[in-house]
Amino acid sequence: MTHERTTLIGAGVPRPDAVDKVRGEAKYIDDLAFPGMLHGWVVRSPHPHAKILSVDSESALANPDVACVVTHPDVPGDNVVHVIYDDQPALARDIVRYVGEPVALVAATTRKAAKAAAEGMIVRYEELPVVSDPVEALRPESPVIVSLEEAAEGGGNLFNEMVLHKGDTDRGFAEADVIIEGEYETGYQEHAYIETQGGIAVPEENGGLAIYGSMQCPFYVQRAVSRVLGLPMSKIRVIQTTTGGAFGGKEDVPSQICSLAALMAWKTRRPVKLVLDRGEDMLTTSKRHPSRVRYRTGAKTDGAITAIDVDIILNSGAYQTLSSAVLWRSICTAAGPYCIPHVKVNAKSVATNTVPNGAFRGFGSPQVIFPHEAQMDLLAEKLGIDRAEIRRRNVLKPGDRSSTEQLLENSVGIAESLDLATEMIGWQDRLEAVAEFNAEHDEVSRGLGIACVLYGVGLGGKAPFLDKAGATMKLEADGSVAAAVGTVEMGQGLTTALLQIAAEELGISIERIQLAPVDTSRVPDSGPTVASRGTMMSGLALLDAARKLRERVEDVAQAQGITTSEIRARWDEIASAFWLNNVDPAVEGWAKTEPVSWDPETGLGDVYPVYAYATHIAEVEVDQTTGETDVIDFVAVHDSGRILNRTLATGQVQGGVAQGIGFALMEDIPQRDGFLIVNGLTTYRLPTIRDVVLDMGVDFIEAEFPAGPFGAKGIGEVPLMAAHAAVAGAVSHAIGRGATRYPLDPETVAGLLKPA
Repeated sequence: MTHERTTLIGAGVPRPDAVDKVRGEAKYIDDLAFPGMLHGWVVRSPHPHAKILSVDSESALANPDVACVVTHPDVPGDNVVHVIYDDQPALARDIVRYVGEPVALVAATTRKAAKAAAEGMIVRYEELPVVSDPVEALRPESPVIVSLEEAAEGGGNLFNEMVLHKGDTDRGFAEADVIIEGEYETGYQEHAYIETQGGIAVPEENGGLAIYGSMQCPFYVQRAVSRVLGLPMSKIRVIQTTTGGAFGGKEDVPSQICSLAALMAWKTRRPVKLVLDRGEDMLTTSKRHPSRVRYRTGAKTDGAITAIDVDIILNSGAYQTLSSAVLWRSICTAAGPYCIPHVKVNAKSVATNTVPNGAFRGFGSPQVIFPHEAQMDLLAEKLGIDRAEIRRRNVLKPGDRSSTEQLLENSVGIAESLDLATEMIGWQDRLEAVAEFNAEHDEVSRGLGIACVLYGVGLGGKAPFLDKAGATMKLEADGSVAAAVGTVEMGQGLTTALLQIAAEELGISIERIQLAPVDTSRVPDSGPTVASRGTMMSGLALLDAARKLRERVEDVAQAQGITTSEIRARWDEIASAFWLNNVDPAVEGWAKTEPVSWDPETGLGDVYPVYAYATHIAEVEVDQTTGETDVIDFVAVHDSGRILNRTLATGQVQGGVAQGIGFALMEDIPQRDGFLIVNGLTTYRLPTIRDVVLDMGVDFIEAEFPAGPFGAKGIGEVPLMAAHAAVAGAVSHAIGRGATRYPLDPETVAGLLKPA
């Protein structure tokens, strides 16, 4: 049930950051310059695995344009880029483990000079055995590429192993009338953000350093740079600049980029800019983890699922970065939005001599959503049940327990999203129309695909200490309000949603509130801007601050003889009274999630404070000769709690659908023996406006979350997660064979069209 529409909550308020971006006036990291600034370049390993024998910097230092060369002995603090673990060095010391690993740094007066000097440096290597496939890496005879401290308890190249055991799967499969098995693979996906990775390190007078960068998590960067330089965090100030997209790629990687810039600035005592070019960015920064998932599903003849058994392997690359967190979300999502009594999931993240993989929109969920939705389609076919109906019979409802035994008491809108999505597309009529079209055409065929998903909002039971948010708010003497949070705007519209929350609670116009840029010395740590948590968590913190300020305003108004109903009209007068009477105009807000839990022995617990849900339906047309696929219709229905800004939410869905189409149909980076076969965006196919349905149907089920700001949950990651599975299901329906591997590019689909 939704609240009655107010002036701001739910309204399509324009984005305050849009004007400068459209005019080209927004300042991105490469637009900034500082007096005396140098430019940095990274000397990177050309080998996937090798021993470093020597580094000769003589030729670089002989160049008059070069200010310094930095190698691992020059690191003043700990030679480590801390993310979750301390396994990744800032600069390689003895061994390189992937193509592109940083070995040395060069700072020069121009970018061109830095690049030339870096390319002229001579580094001698002794090549070592390479393992680039995670399944091969787990074999006992494979070369071990990680130290004993980095390996999991099982040893070898196993980084992490996690389990989820609910009920008794042996019993569940014994009770099943049908059992379906499948093996599924997904590959790399590149973030393809508009702006590449970059940072500028600027020495400050107090012996500290200011870091400017394109990033999602300024406080991660603050800790990382503090550690590398051996300085207290209070000496490191991190300022997030206008950020041109992220999609998770600027969660972990900026800690490395900014640490490298900081090392050069620290050695030269001059500002240093380090901005990657597109090819360098794509070859050396994190991707979506490639996966191999084996999935077994048992069900009754009426379609009720009795048990699932899932085995997940993720390719982490050479270092762990965020792999354990990604793997954890995989196990929590593996059952999908379905009520299943018996669940068994085993998941491993594995070290290989490939680029480290990290955060990407969906965070380990897409790799298991493709399998769990493909299995639902196979079950429906085997049992002769409509694909929408078999989902309807199994989706979670209030009062059900999730795969981790979490009781879902409220804000469970998956069934309603399924009903609305099938209604919007006209599911039964459309199925008949597709069958009729296919009977009349030989050269092309059409198919419908449907996908239902759930997504835990926030960081959950594995990292509850990070799930917090702070806010500050100050009433200025002229009646304007300055506010600040520690989460960041990176193109998703967070600033707009937060301003709507603050203005609604204060009862003033949105134009009177200014949200400050994120600077770690001036705003509270609100946790990372990830996991679709920004609006919910920072919104709650701002709401807390606004309520405190509103109470203070009401007290001052009362002292001035101003009634509550007059506050909005006489706001400036009240603000002036704060100043004249020395009333403290500043407040702080704080928020933390509802209690969460997780037992690593069983994988059970109340792992997330709340879930978001969605149902997507795609219609595709497949060329029977070439295998080319076009998405010709699309419907997306989301339960993200109360929608604060329908225009922004609709845009998030449309963007996520485009990214999901890319993941399912075209985005691919081949990898051979540790080398990524990609040359920038010229050899990486991305969806364009021609690949997206321009009039896609988007709607929302507002199953409010009582503990969220005005009932809101999160939306950011969910659209991508449902979209790719709906498209894959549609392709399978069109060609009459189940897809098991992404991307479903023309070559792959043409292969599936051939007789088995």
